[in-house]
Amino acid sequence: LAGGSLECAPGMTVRFIRNDKGESPSELPSTYPMLVDELDVGDRVMLADGTVSLKVIRKVADFAECEVVQPGTIRSRQGINLPGVKLRVAALTDADREVVAWAIQRDIDFLSLSFVRSPDDIVELRSLVSKASIPPAIIAKIEKPEALERLEQIVAESDGVMVARGDLGVEVDIAEVPVIQKRIVQLANRLRKPVIVATQMLDSMQNSRLPTRAEVTDVANAILDGADACMLSGETAIGKHPLESVQMMHRIAMAIEVTMGCPRIESAGLQCRQDNSITEAAVKHAGTMAAELGAKMLITVSRSGLTTLIIAKHRFPVLTVGLSQSLPALRRMTLYWGIVPVQGAPVDDPKQLLEFVIAWARRESLVHSGDRVVLLFGTGTAPSAHNSIAVHVVD
Repeated sequence: LAGGSLECAPGMTVRFIRNDKGESPSELPSTYPMLVDELDVGDRVMLADGTVSLKVIRKVADFAECEVVQPGTIRSRQGINLPGVKLRVAALTDADREVVAWAIQRDIDFLSLSFVRSPDDIVELRSLVSKASIPPAIIAKIEKPEALERLEQIVAESDGVMVARGDLGVEVDIAEVPVIQKRIVQLANRLRKPVIVATQMLDSMQNSRLPTRAEVTDVANAILDGADACMLSGETAIGKHPLESVQMMHRIAMAIEVTMGCPRIESAGLQCRQDNSITEAAVKHAGTMAAELGAKMLITVSRSGLTTLIIAKHRFPVLTVGLSQSLPALRRMTLYWGIVPVQGAPVDDPKQLLEFVIAWARRESLVHSGDRVVLLFGTGTAPSAHNSIAVHVVD
């Protein structure tokens, strides 16, 4: 935008133009060159996560003129939504491919794809990142109606999903967003995929030092429903209180998570896939054993991180430490619910590994003499190539 931002008043007219830059504040450029071609008279255009609504009233070769229906402030680099319009744009643009190449060179851990419409979009992105020595994990942002039609295939093809409520609430009826959110979270947990809930979680903290009670409840319910992570956006990107926003979300999460092992407050919909594998059985027994023995810590050793992810999806009420020889696997564990990844453990030597973790836990005041800890070794890790469980009492 010419001035960086624009206050849109009711009845005001603005124009979407083909140029990269507008000459006046009311001329709106777009990085999508086909935008004017996609629009027709009568179409709705939503800006700023749906807070500003426009209606196309005239279209000529070089611009589409719109009238402001719902007023508000728009800013440069904000998203544009066209509810009900089947866009011709590919999921991966040339600009996206450049970003992927940049990300691969810098060993990015997670790469999210916006406006996913089918599992083919994920397959295409995976073919690009597969060129990396250590490909980043792919997070599918669910924000289009088409994605909801093929949700299970998209989640299965991805390494994780994000409930992108901002654009989702513009593309579908906003009243349906809570149910859609629960559906996505439940499916992701069933398919053992990390799931992030995002957008407007503590939105009022962009201007206020305290959130509303409704926002606090929103964050809490996302955690109780089974989200692995809650994400801030505008609160930390452009808000006046970014640090306080992070501290508040952390405070809410800490208060809620201590209740999740309580019989009176059960997490909803956490139905993890049961595939009758040896790893699944080992995880269930290790977690159950840790809970029944009152263990202070569950230590999981995993080559790829899969065993650790399965543990996270079971939501055992025990502090879980994730160990691996693979630094990328450890970094991915930061997204898994309840997992504390610790780097540097000598995973090939069970005795040294245990000494290393116990020493770390003592420094963090997590264990004391007489406490019990449970160790779970995944396939391909010491002390054998098989899954194994051990119980240790801290000296």
